[in-house]
Amino acid sequence: MKFSNQVVIVTGASNGIGQSIAEHYLKEGAKVVFADVDEAASNKIIEASAYSENAAFIKTDVRQEQDIIRLMEETKQRFGRIDILVNNAGKSLFKTFYDLTVEEWDDIINTNLRSVFLCSREAAKIMRHNTNGGAIVNMSSTRAYMSEANTESYSASKGGIMAITHALANSLADDRIAVNSIAPGWIETKHYDSLRDVDHEQHLSKRVGKPSDIARACLFLTDRENNFITGTNLTIDGGMTVKMIYEED
Repeated sequence: MKFSNQVVIVTGASNGIGQSIAEHYLKEGAKVVFADVDEAASNKIIEASAYSENAAFIKTDVRQEQDIIRLMEETKQRFGRIDILVNNAGKSLFKTFYDLTVEEWDDIINTNLRSVFLCSREAAKIMRHNTNGGAIVNMSSTRAYMSEANTESYSASKGGIMAITHALANSLADDRIAVNSIAPGWIETKHYDSLRDVDHEQHLSKRVGKPSDIARACLFLTDRENNFITGTNLTIDGGMTVKMIYEED
């Protein structure tokens, strides 16, 4: 129970990667706040958990500054501290560049990137008073440095997350707050058993990733024994971004 009595906030914790992250921290003894807009899904996860007494849901729209401020205040009031923040909430949009509206662009940027700024700012105000400081993990993506067509808003937001991570690591160093990012590749969150052999075999790891792969990385990066790691990005993609792919004749 390496995270016993530590207080963890996970944004976007009601499904997928965020759910797995929250559940892994609960199993390790942490008190976990599910910060999400989906109250029903979060409460269902909490109620089904063997560690439900250590979990709480706080409804949070990460696009709204006041929601984020309230999230941090309520967490401190309920648990007395904040030790770890995982900025996981995010959304994607695949739409032709020529038709992408500024409203859609802003929605992706505000959800994925501005939320990292706001959540980190407000959490750090509380973490800085901890004897051991704290840790922040930001969820980037391999799309920060490789792309498909029609992913401009998403790719830009994830590149920004990687950049703000090393900036925050510098800014928060004197307060003993480690800041790192994770860049997942293909993490299948819904239909893993339906994947084809070719889906798995294209990876050097010979399998598509699972949410638990990312959750275990969060545990590693936020372990106090690993606080020498800060300002870095950990790519978890089964080796896809180091694989050279050529068209064969």
